[in-house]
Amino acid sequence: MASDPARTSGSPLNDDESKKIVHKGEEDTQEVLSVGDGSVRKGDILSLEHTDPVLNAKMHLVNNAIDEIGFTRYQMKLFVLNGFGYAVDSLILLVQSIIAGQAALEFHPGYEKGLTIAAYVGMLVGALFWGLTADIIGRKFAFNFSLIICSIFAILAGSSPNWVVLGLFVCLSAFGGGGNLVLDTAVFLEYLPSKDQWLLTLMAAWWGIGQLIAGFFAWGFIPNYSCQDPSLVPDAPPCTKSNNMGWRYVWFSSGSLVFVMSILRITVIRLKETPKFLVGEGKDAQCVDTLQSIAKKYNRPCSLTLEQMQACGEMNATERRSSVSHAKSKYGFAEVGVHLKGLYATKRIGISTSLIWFSWLLIGLAYPLYNVFLPTYLASRGAQFGQTSAYVTWRNYTLVNFSGIWGPVAAGYMCATPLGRKYTMVIGALITMAFFFAYTQVRTEVQNIVFTCVVNFCLNIYYGTLYAYTPEVLPSAHRGTGNGIAIGWNRIMGIMSAVIATYADTSTPVPIYICAALYILMAAVAAVFPFEPYGHRAS
Repeated sequence: MASDPARTSGSPLNDDESKKIVHKGEEDTQEVLSVGDGSVRKGDILSLEHTDPVLNAKMHLVNNAIDEIGFTRYQMKLFVLNGFGYAVDSLILLVQSIIAGQAALEFHPGYEKGLTIAAYVGMLVGALFWGLTADIIGRKFAFNFSLIICSIFAILAGSSPNWVVLGLFVCLSAFGGGGNLVLDTAVFLEYLPSKDQWLLTLMAAWWGIGQLIAGFFAWGFIPNYSCQDPSLVPDAPPCTKSNNMGWRYVWFSSGSLVFVMSILRITVIRLKETPKFLVGEGKDAQCVDTLQSIAKKYNRPCSLTLEQMQACGEMNATERRSSVSHAKSKYGFAEVGVHLKGLYATKRIGISTSLIWFSWLLIGLAYPLYNVFLPTYLASRGAQFGQTSAYVTWRNYTLVNFSGIWGPVAAGYMCATPLGRKYTMVIGALITMAFFFAYTQVRTEVQNIVFTCVVNFCLNIYYGTLYAYTPEVLPSAHRGTGNGIAIGWNRIMGIMSAVIATYADTSTPVPIYICAALYILMAAVAAVFPFEPYGHRAS
């Protein structure tokens, strides 16, 4: 949007000018912008939905500037460094599941699913805490410190003297890692040119990489450094710390790896606060400086100026604090209320928010039932096939996790086609459902591994796309809050799945049937999402 030279800098928009901006946004949805080798429509996803025309106009200018700069090494660094957060989230969740059995043999807990609940509680609190702080104090703080917190407590978990302390450290480690899925997608998205937004889906491949790393650690340490289960080996010696170090080595290795990742996040890139967060804060000058500095560093054009931003209108501090972005005081319950209200600013945005949260609730139950408790199910199937080797069990587990990497890769390609995000999720969910039902008919070890790998591949098509879709259609000023609550619903259902697993036999096909039915519902919900990001730009 070009600035009006006749406008007095800093003057707010009047009603007629607000309507012109909305109309301009409507025209832009039909205009085609050629960027590099691709063409995308210039329309911002929420251009006709936003209740603040000044903020909407400024976001439009920022999107234009990001498209003008294009994809640089800065975004490539963010793809890798933010991907670390994805990997850590899945790594911590899978590690606690992997080591729970061996740790229980040593500590004899009263409630064996306690670690799963501890992990999900930590991730729930982490998602809500880091999500809200992302909208209040910015994305940069969580980006720099969340992984450090996670790594410290992951290392400490390996030295736990009893089950309760282990649960506490698992919870605290999950708290640090649990906010990464909220922040990593938001930070990466808010620097991405519109033609490259499909990379947000591809970034979910890091989730599978985290699972693969967990599988490798389990494969390397659990079979070789673990005590025997007395229920399987009657004459097995007592399980003590000295003969059961395998699960501790898994935690030490995982925590050390996360620590290295946290240092790389600080040293490889000096993250600047995202331009869209700065706009919501009313810091137009810093927003322009950030974009201009990136353009200068990578020798790219950027025609955005402070005068253009100010020509859209600028409210004073008091007015801004009572706008759609913030309350009068940032540090109070009123601020949370503003962000929640912003997620229901219009009917379509409200429907979109509710359906997204419902989808996260569904996948939050289906995914843990299948994947977190997969070791139990694989072990039982292996026993049916005459295979009881711990080495082979964890080798198979690693193969399954490796297959999960490629689901988001396929999803990223599909999202960049006219299928868009919505129908990529529909296809991924329905294919997953079909293989879930087929899996119950597996009768040989080869079939078991093949079907398990295929299921993990397919479900990550849906999961990876949902991760990307969520921040894309949320208003930028409330993106952290909406994303945090979405993932919070996911964690709540993860806690429930642990309770279900305590009183249900997860070695039977029943959880598979339940997961299949849930994926049918997920496909139906995805089909009726009100917004399709394909060909549009995130707010």
